[in-house]
Amino acid sequence: MSPSQITVETDRPYQVVVGRGLLGEFQASMPPDTKRLMILFDPVVAGPIPALVDELRRDGFEVHLLAVPSGEDAKNVAVAAAAWQRLGEASFTRADVIVGVGGGSTTDLAGFVAATWLRGVPVVQVPTTLLAMVDAAIGGKTGINTDEGKNMVGAFHQPAAVLSDQQFLDTLPTAEIVSGMAEIIKAGLVADPGILDVVWSGPQETLSPASPLLTELIRRAVAVKAEVVAEDPAESGRRTILNYGHTFGHAIEQVERFSWRHGEAVAVGMVFAAEVSVRAGLMDPSLLGLHRELLAAVGLPIAYNSGRWERLWPAMRRDKKNQGKTRRMVLLQDVGKPVVVRDIPESLLAEAYQAVSAVPGAAPYPVKTAPDYSLENPYGTPTYVPPLDDDLDGDIGGDPGGGVAT
Repeated sequence: MSPSQITVETDRPYQVVVGRGLLGEFQASMPPDTKRLMILFDPVVAGPIPALVDELRRDGFEVHLLAVPSGEDAKNVAVAAAAWQRLGEASFTRADVIVGVGGGSTTDLAGFVAATWLRGVPVVQVPTTLLAMVDAAIGGKTGINTDEGKNMVGAFHQPAAVLSDQQFLDTLPTAEIVSGMAEIIKAGLVADPGILDVVWSGPQETLSPASPLLTELIRRAVAVKAEVVAEDPAESGRRTILNYGHTFGHAIEQVERFSWRHGEAVAVGMVFAAEVSVRAGLMDPSLLGLHRELLAAVGLPIAYNSGRWERLWPAMRRDKKNQGKTRRMVLLQDVGKPVVVRDIPESLLAEAYQAVSAVPGAAPYPVKTAPDYSLENPYGTPTYVPPLDDDLDGDIGGDPGGGVAT
């Protein structure tokens, strides 16, 4: 099967290439006249690095290497500072290129280092996990973590190219593929219902790296990300919908000190968001059931430990989507109809948490018929509704596909 090329139409358009055996095309993805590279890589996926480096050096490239910690341990200021030091020692200029080879944490770090070195040098991303292929490596959101939260320090810096070689998935632990499925299912819930149909057609088959179903899911999830990023590269409007499940998911990651995989936390975060959506009177309870059944079918968690709300709530209040003292959360009205809701009472969120930490499906759903919560930017799919000014709010009576009622 020939590779798929998906263009991200930003100010400087770039290609996301999805296929097998793509490292042979690595040099073609470099910006013109590139002569020097700094490859930041996760040693867990160091297998293809020596051969790639040998080939690059034979072809006249000056290649520098920096191994970084695996997982979220890579995303801290000490590792970023070590990368800056190496770049300084090598006298890297804006004509040189940084390459990130690894999972989402590695590509986040590589992008952040590229964004901050000399106020911006090119970065080429080579994601090696499913989650990075469909989400982290695309769209230019870069960052590192602090004690106060995940990705609290970062920058928007679009890559020059993304090479998603599915051969990396052949040796990826099944748990990592399962984790990546969370972001794929999220893309289906917020934008492309066809993704959900593909997953339902063979939940276990989608976990096989050689499966054509997985290839189709990667292509469709990348297309969703590319389309949304093209319309909103700096996350000032529609791109916010890609944070569905992330408010609670990031809180879990922080409380668990990043011992949970990102996709696992986001999966529970989506169930939480669905619980909130139902309790706010936005979503039919049957769609909450769809969340639970579909996520569980691919092996993702759908519940979280009880007794931790006092630790989760402060983390949620620090969420990046908040504006000043205004709390914002992405919810769903229906598949493909995400909304951003402001200032949901803590009491309702706590109820949703109790449901997520209880036996799935056991909690009652006190559905309202006329929610009082302001809906911001009700994006219908495929119609795009521009973001509202801060002093304008819609209500539940708006047309979710084409505008906001006043």
